[in-house]
Amino acid sequence: MDRAMPAQRALRNVCIIAHVDHGKTTLVDGMLKQSHIFRANQDVGELILDSNDLEREKGITILAKNTAVTYHGVKINIIDTPGHADFSGEVERVMNMADGCLLLVDAAEGPMPQTRYVLRKAFEAGLRPIVVVNKVDRTNARPAEVLHLTQDLFLELATDAEQLDFPVLYAIGRDGRAGHAPDALADDLTPLFDTILEHVPPPGGDPEAPFQLMVASLDYDPHLGRIALGRVGRGGVGPGDTVLRLGRDAQERYRVSQVFVSEGLKRVPVERALAGEIVAICGVAEAQIGDTLADPAVPEALDRLTIDEPTVRMTFGVNTSPFAGREGKWCTSRQLRARLFRELETNVALRVAETDSPDVFLVSGRGELHLAILVETMRREGYEFQVSRPEVITHEENGRQVEPVEDLVIDTTEEYVGAVNELLGKRQARLQNMHNDGRGNVRLEFRIPTRGLIGFRQLFLTATRGNGIMASRLVGYEPWAGDINSTRNGALVAWETGTAVTYGLANAQERGITFIEPQTKVYEGMIVGLHSREDDLTVNVCKEKKQTNMRASTAEIAIRLTPPMKLSLEQALDLIADDELVEITPAGFRLRKRLLSLEERRKAAQQRRVPAGAR
Repeated sequence: MDRAMPAQRALRNVCIIAHVDHGKTTLVDGMLKQSHIFRANQDVGELILDSNDLEREKGITILAKNTAVTYHGVKINIIDTPGHADFSGEVERVMNMADGCLLLVDAAEGPMPQTRYVLRKAFEAGLRPIVVVNKVDRTNARPAEVLHLTQDLFLELATDAEQLDFPVLYAIGRDGRAGHAPDALADDLTPLFDTILEHVPPPGGDPEAPFQLMVASLDYDPHLGRIALGRVGRGGVGPGDTVLRLGRDAQERYRVSQVFVSEGLKRVPVERALAGEIVAICGVAEAQIGDTLADPAVPEALDRLTIDEPTVRMTFGVNTSPFAGREGKWCTSRQLRARLFRELETNVALRVAETDSPDVFLVSGRGELHLAILVETMRREGYEFQVSRPEVITHEENGRQVEPVEDLVIDTTEEYVGAVNELLGKRQARLQNMHNDGRGNVRLEFRIPTRGLIGFRQLFLTATRGNGIMASRLVGYEPWAGDINSTRNGALVAWETGTAVTYGLANAQERGITFIEPQTKVYEGMIVGLHSREDDLTVNVCKEKKQTNMRASTAEIAIRLTPPMKLSLEQALDLIADDELVEITPAGFRLRKRLLSLEERRKAAQQRRVPAGAR
């Protein structure tokens, strides 16, 4: 018997899941534009839901977001999720708000590591999948083969026979077209909307039962305060209702001030929202992700969200360089601590722990990019601090040390297979599978420790000259695979505090590659480049050419410098060694040694060489 009420029958909740760059946000663009929520002359651009500056700069979705469209009188709540493995905590957080999912698969790349991960999570949440083979207009598209690979993935992951019965659509998300065959696409997304209405069930839940909702996300408004977002599991909620917050260790009553639902890109207030609707509730000032909001008469808590544990960590500390406090707005340990612990309220996959030092905090996340995005966000907010190199989180099982391992998939061409194998062989990677499509394209599948991937991306792009794509996903923990030797050369370290000049930099470039330009302020212990050999070298980039009253025949020849190597924040985090730090300021970042004085570094090196028993 259909227990859904009339209001629920006119509602669908669907999330869009896929590997990174398979076209989720672009497809949502098409759905929004074709639902006529914008004016005919309104220029809304592309990647409409990627409103965050960092998302637009990097071209990836970082935060899960929801919007809504109406089709044939049925409201469709759409949840756009990140595709990068480092932000999979966002996917886990919002899965329970949907009843179905659109699984996008690139018609050329096929199922990738994150495709497997998000599909497994969708099955665990009981979602009804719809497969969309996207980008069928690519020159190397192979939709029939990709569908076969996707079916194999369903057979491997499905736990119920019903999960193997899924509709398949083909689409060009950029053009807003979809159809039931790759060579017979409609001029719009009507087949996709029809399939959602037909195959995604309306939400369940008894609208007459006592109210219950799990907080899946948080937002903030300067006028309304903290906003709790989630799906109404049962009952209904409206302004003026009293709700009980069932937290991890506290229960508190609150009066709901306003209730909003999504309508296009806007939130509109409603007098009452019933079971199945995705709502934003104002008035619950202390709400946390995972809390249950319930009717005080029936205070039944839902099981809290379970998020996979982090695999990578790094230290965040107060800036201790000679330039500390010059560029940042928030510089103290108290301000740094408050900001990191505030991040825990919305970033469910993050962990923050205090250390023996009151000025240093240990921050753990899902990967390098996960932590790098946090660092960049704080930098733009005006914080000044220093961070260490990312390292993997290990633990013991049955008396043995185990470490996180990942499945790595690499797509490249035949000529670079040898170089890739050589690089990964030094990083304890094991080749699991290799497939050649007969057209010169090769897919390599490896099992590799997570620490083997730290710093690998830049080496990979250099080795393949940009002709390669890599993606990975965490698969579990295995015994420690052995040491991975560093392949980086030594650093060029500034000798003294001052201003770099052309003459000093020219001398430094005879010994390696430089990172800075003339007139850059430097301090003793700051890393200004990479040495051409394995050991560190101290250089005086502030040294000026001596003046003389003797005229030389070469006096008029200007010194020409090689352009410096410009690093991104992610590249800087990959590049530094264990005895180095990245100094983060609103104006940019600098690389430095932990011990700034040359004498201190020499003493530390001598102590490392002396056996512990001989000290």
